[in-house]
Amino acid sequence: MRIRILGLSAAVLVLAAGAQAPPARQLTLPQALRMARANSATFEAAVATEAIAKAGTTVARAGLLPSANFLGSYLYTQGNRYIANNAVHEYLSQGDVHEALSFGSLATVSKAQAAEAFAAAQAQIAGRGLDATVTADYYMLVAAGHGLTTAQLALADAQKYLHISQELENGGEVAHSDVIKADLQVEQRQRDLRQAQLAQQQARLQLAVLLFPNFEENFTLVDDLATTPALPALARIQALARNHNPILAAAQATLQEARQDVVIARAGLLPALTLDYTYGIDAAQFAVRNELGLPNLGSSATASLSIPIFDWGARHAQLRQSHLLQQEAAAQLGFTRRQLEGQLLSFYAEAQAAEGELATLARSRQLAAESLRLSALRYKDGEATIVELVDAETANTAARDAYDTGLVRYHVALAQLKTLTGPF
Repeated sequence: MRIRILGLSAAVLVLAAGAQAPPARQLTLPQALRMARANSATFEAAVATEAIAKAGTTVARAGLLPSANFLGSYLYTQGNRYIANNAVHEYLSQGDVHEALSFGSLATVSKAQAAEAFAAAQAQIAGRGLDATVTADYYMLVAAGHGLTTAQLALADAQKYLHISQELENGGEVAHSDVIKADLQVEQRQRDLRQAQLAQQQARLQLAVLLFPNFEENFTLVDDLATTPALPALARIQALARNHNPILAAAQATLQEARQDVVIARAGLLPALTLDYTYGIDAAQFAVRNELGLPNLGSSATASLSIPIFDWGARHAQLRQSHLLQQEAAAQLGFTRRQLEGQLLSFYAEAQAAEGELATLARSRQLAAESLRLSALRYKDGEATIVELVDAETANTAARDAYDTGLVRYHVALAQLKTLTGPF
């Protein structure tokens, strides 16, 4: 029996070894953005903070409305001429409607709404920042794949030119120094290939950390690096930034909170009114009627007016603090507006520059490829030196990498703009 079990286990291991790995999951950029938001602890914390702020608004709004509570208690006193309560046995079963009115009640609600607006803006900031990071990492990984392909092609070309130089040396057409130069180029391209493989692996790991709840590397990306959306006009970008900028919205919400704090502090210098209405039993018997048949049920109403008189200047100091904080928030809002205007123009200029360079980078890539082809033909015919051929091959590799880098730069510039404007 033991032998049969071991044989079965061996068969299972053989089948498991022969089983194919699951196919890699292919992701688009929108899918990657959604996955990152679903798995980001920072973004989740910002969303939770927004939900907490919404609950705070509900609590503040409820403070404006009457509240109803029930009070039930039994009071027992020892009957030895010591009466601490209204009777030896006292029963209370009452409902109470309570309302507190002050000049700062509405301001408390407005402050809570401003805090909710601030939290919502912070959640947008976190989400847009995460989108920009994922977009950059997404296209960095795509470009790393292009770079690996370029390194593989460069190595193949270098090996081909080494073979050509060896044939020409055997024919007595070139010196051995050409072979050495070509051999050095092959070794350099081998090192470049290893670096390209490392860069791709690191880019994959960096993106995988953002996308998956459980670390995973078995995925591929849709390669839309060469798909470059047009850059909108500056006027439209500025309009979007004015209306949909969460950083500006957060600064405005901070100022609104500071203004309401001033109102609340000022209300602390004014009277406050408290109203209570109770209905129920407060009697020596827990019954609707007492032993004489008289009703135990009854009601009472209480109105209390609290007028502040003296507190060693604490309320006035709090009012001064609120005014200073309001001035600080107003100054910060003005600075934020100026800073965002400059940042918007800077991001837009970066996107314009990146977009304008794409055409020249594409042409440079075409010219470098043609130069390499012609240099290879001229070297084979004995009309060019090995140095010219190596230079042409190096220029071709650099032009391919520069074009991919330019595409990544443009996509990242658009993502940076969207942190200030939202989608466009």
